Amino acid sequence: MRIHLIAVGRAKAGPEKTLFDHYTNRLSWPFTLKEVEEKKKLPPLKLKEREAELLLAAVPKGATIVALDERGREFKSLEFATKLEGWRDNGVGDIAFLIGGADGHGEAIRRKAALLVSLGKATWPHMLVRPMIVEQIYRGQCILSGHPYHRE
Repeated sequence: MRIHLIAVGRAKAGPEKTLFDHYTNRLSWPFTLKEVEEKKKLPPLKLKEREAELLLAAVPKGATIVALDERGREFKSLEFATKLEGWRDNGVGDIAFLIGGADGHGEAIRRKAALLVSLGKATWPHMLVRPMIVEQIYRGQCILSGHPYHRE
């Protein structure tokens, strides 16, 4: 199973990137980061639509799409691990986690997503969401392998 994180914006050096790298380096599943960005100044609704186009264009063909969205479902770590396990055991080859821009995802993303996931009711900086979701993927991997990283 290959994991793809496709995000709006470019990460810069700093503590968020360091934390992101820390968890991506611990994953045993193949992992790629793709960053997309619209350079033109567009009105907010047009920008959200354009970012959705860019995100979807970066998704590998046939990948299961998971959109990180404030209106999505919140998962406990064990539930998230079970979701990963189901995809793994059912032969899903690629999972693409999508992080939208400052105004969230366009409707095209929500329509194509197999799952909408929320990281809670708080608003998080987009560059912090990256290490947060990768940590949960790593935690899920540890849970599934019986590694003691996760404590209940």
